[in-house]
Amino acid sequence: MAARPPAPARGPLPTRRSLVLGGLAVAATGLTGCSAAIGPDRAAALPVPTPQTPSPGGRVVTARLTARPATIDLGGPVVRTWAYGDTVPGPLLRATAGDVMRVAVENRLPAETTVHWHGIRLQNAADGVPGVTQAPIAAGSAYDYEFRVPDPGTYFFHPHVGVQLDRGLYAPLVVDDPDEPGAYDDEWVVVLDDWVDGTGRTPDDVLAGLVADGGGDRGDHMGMGMGGMDHGMGGGSERGSAGDVDYPHYLVNGRVPAAPETFRARPGDRVRIRIVNAAADTLFTVALGGHRMTVTHTDGFPVEPLEVAALPIAMGERYDVVVTLGDGVFPLAARPDSKSGEALALVRTGSGSAPSAGTTVPELDRAEVLTTRLVPTEAARLPEARPEQTRPLTLNGSMSPFRWGINGAPYGENDSLRVDAGGRVRLEVMNMTTMSHPIHVHGHTFAVARTGLRKDTVLVPPMGGLALDLDTDNPGRWMTHCHNIYHAEAGMMTILEYTP
Repeated sequence: MAARPPAPARGPLPTRRSLVLGGLAVAATGLTGCSAAIGPDRAAALPVPTPQTPSPGGRVVTARLTARPATIDLGGPVVRTWAYGDTVPGPLLRATAGDVMRVAVENRLPAETTVHWHGIRLQNAADGVPGVTQAPIAAGSAYDYEFRVPDPGTYFFHPHVGVQLDRGLYAPLVVDDPDEPGAYDDEWVVVLDDWVDGTGRTPDDVLAGLVADGGGDRGDHMGMGMGGMDHGMGGGSERGSAGDVDYPHYLVNGRVPAAPETFRARPGDRVRIRIVNAAADTLFTVALGGHRMTVTHTDGFPVEPLEVAALPIAMGERYDVVVTLGDGVFPLAARPDSKSGEALALVRTGSGSAPSAGTTVPELDRAEVLTTRLVPTEAARLPEARPEQTRPLTLNGSMSPFRWGINGAPYGENDSLRVDAGGRVRLEVMNMTTMSHPIHVHGHTFAVARTGLRKDTVLVPPMGGLALDLDTDNPGRWMTHCHNIYHAEAGMMTILEYTP
């Protein structure tokens, strides 16, 4: 375990001038917020992942990733970006619960990078957060990650440096359940994204513009009122706007709607669809035209099957659905909330004309917030226990000026959330802004207190709250943050830290 830096002092949110200067630091160093630069002494003290042993019956899965500049065809628009290899998304990695993954990462980018294994309850040294769990991977160097994958489910991986997530550096990770019957004919992985890189702006340009312009013209979202603390949803609108940036493109599996990916099957086939929202700033609503979907998992954990017409999916969330397919050609549509445009793929089971981009999908207008409707299976529930500790996690911030924080201050100025090992802690999350925020806790899963729903990323409604229970069974220093990458980089992060 690395030596811990002095606890930051609690203070007010930063001034506009300090954030502008911070934005200039982004351009100069490529590291800010969750990727604060560290000195050589601190870097040398950080641990590296230690060898792991597979669970009984498990195996060692090896893979190699190369992060590098690449020219990518999005289905018409050709962009220069950064990617894992020469595809967006990057290569699918797959293992079985209990396996050990050994992933060699080579950095051919002109900047430092890391890889964060989003949603995996892994050893702290493999979590991929520069300055917190590892030294960043310098340009021209390599780093070996090693970790056991304890839980089956749909996951993904991406950098935790600056706004690199908003380039092409992301890919799905599927952990299979050896005990699952697999009662479906096929499986599709659907990765959603919002895209700006190589279109005349980079994500660093976007962040600098948000900081300098006070969030642009998308309005002021400062939370000034009081929200009601609840063990489920509470206060204000159930969803609200979650993003700040209008993107030129929205993608399904790296393709624009004018040249969509086509999934092929037979009429009557039962298909499992694993949906990942890898977007940096966009909450999507997803529907398959002419069908209803049955939600079976969220963030990897099984739920009692729930049939829906459409589902909202926030940045960092994953949902698995099963659908029985009709005969024809159908739009698999993802509509960005509070923004114009769409992401689109096609499902073809027979003859017929393909629906064009912009085709009306009535199911999209029948989405429901699922956090309070989904019920975990008994196997997915946390064991019965009363939280011995509670910790506040208050979300603060505004669009104009563009500034965000947790517990009254941005990351680097707010206090860590100190917890004792071997117990249960309740995070009392209160959103004091008029935007919704997807909150992600590294290295752990939590249960929404009212329903017991197990997740690692959850959308907190504007001017509302959620109580989240987690077991402190994975010691280390763990990032806890909004998964809107621009909010995170502007300060909406803290560290969940085990006491010595």
